[in-house]
Formats: sequence, structure tokens, C-alpha cells
Amino acid sequence: MPKTGRRSLLAFDFGLRRIGVATGQEMLGTGRPLAMISANNGTPDWEQLEKILAQWQPDLVLVGLPLNMDDSESDMCGRARKFGKRLHGRFHVPIEMVDERLTSYEAKGDVMAAGGSRDFGRHGVDDRAAVLILETWCRLQTE
Repeated sequence: MPKTGRRSLLAFDFGLRRIGVATGQEMLGTGRPLAMISANNGTPDWEQLEKILAQWQPDLVLVGLPLNMDDSESDMCGRARKFGKRLHGRFHVPIEMVDERLTSYEAKGDVMAAGGSRDFGRHGVDDRAAVLILETWCRLQTE
């Protein structure tokens, strides 16, 4: 694995219907949207995930953890943790969970500010939320 500061990253915004994916480099501290993967009640298309992981070969995978504003765990935290454990178990990639409070809200604001649609069901923001998860993690590494 490359030295800290030089790792390639993939970030996931876990959801029951869609999972946003972003890629980035730790050194740059920025990410870019990569994909939105369909999920059926939280079960992703594992073949699509396998292709993404094989293509990008990240040094570290980040999974958003949807904590409540009072630091307690939301109902989705357990499912997001399970998703992270399955990624690790299936693909043997190192996983870190990242506090993702307000990333979906911020991502929706970014889409609207850029003149995008309010139909977030059809035009999801999950890949943008994954970018924010990645950038949050990078910012925390430099603090």
C-alpha cells in the first residue's frame, strides 16, 4: 500500500435504492463522481461493484456512516456498516467508515445551485454525496 498521503480512494454513499460512488486521490483531497449503482433494499449489484473495484484498484475504500446530529447511530448505520464489512470480505479492500452527516443535503444543494432538477429520485445525488464523503475524510486527515 502506498504511503499515507498518496493513496487512491473510492467512496460509497450507501442507500437502499442507490449507492453513489466517487473516486479521488488522498494527496489532492478532492473527489469526482464515478457511478451510481442500483440496489434492491440495500443489496447492491455485486458484479458492478467488482468491476469498479477491479478497474480502480483503490488503496482505501470509504463508506459513509449516516449518524444522527446528536452523534447517535441512525437505523441506516447498521446497514452501512454491514455493506462495508461485505465489501471488505468479498474484495479484501481496507475499509474506513466516515461520518456523512448532511452530505446528501449538501449534495442536493449543489445540484440545485448548478441548475439541476429537483427530481432527486430520477436524478440522484448519491454520487455527489460520495464525493463529499471522500473530501470530508481527506479534510479530517489534514486537521
